[in-house]
Amino acid sequence: MNSAPANNDAMIRLDALTLKLTSAGGEVNILNGIDLAIDPGATVGIVGPSGSGKTTLMMVIGGLERPTGGRVTVAGVDYSGLDEDALARFRRDHVGIVFQSFHLLPTMNALENVAIPLEFAGRRDAFERARDGLIAVGLGHRLDHYPSQLSGGEQQRVALARAFAVEPRLLIADEPTGNLDQATGRKIMDLMFSLQAKAGTTMLLVTHDPALAERCDRVIELADGRVVGDRRRTLAPVAVHG
Repeated sequence: MNSAPANNDAMIRLDALTLKLTSAGGEVNILNGIDLAIDPGATVGIVGPSGSGKTTLMMVIGGLERPTGGRVTVAGVDYSGLDEDALARFRRDHVGIVFQSFHLLPTMNALENVAIPLEFAGRRDAFERARDGLIAVGLGHRLDHYPSQLSGGEQQRVALARAFAVEPRLLIADEPTGNLDQATGRKIMDLMFSLQAKAGTTMLLVTHDPALAERCDRVIELADGRVVGDRRRTLAPVAVHG
């Protein structure tokens, strides 16, 4: 399987994407024919009211939820051609995910939590890379600490180190500061954008915070499972003195 995107091609491409769920009241349309292309290395804020489909869209792009219609292509790979095992391997090797809840394993220390995906990927240097990742997020002194011994901000730093450990082509962050106070959340986002810039990772950020979304290269607004807004950040012109 060639997972490398073609030159100048989109890192993410969605074609007529739909997702329908059946409830007691009948069929519910969660995503309604979304067409979208996102460039490699871009940072994209996903905004919209609760129930607009933001998290579901991230789940589909991350390969955690199958759409009922349309096509999802990430890094040149069409998800419809992958069975569940192949999709899990692709996600393991190429997608990092950070949630509002930190999703750390409570019986493992910080080092072990970060090393897990590397071990699953068969990396012999899993613990060395995990150690380097924790040092990069300022937790070199917390390697042996368990989640219960870490603050919320520290736990999210561990989650960031874990997400970036596999050098993902795509990072999905779903309300990553939702369980943190404002000051800690700001530090976490500064760190996340710094790690993204260093790695050149494509990043999708679901957030209710307009100021946070505006830090991204592009802001996509959803409502009722549809894209209702799509704007790119305009860079201020550079003054030329001569």
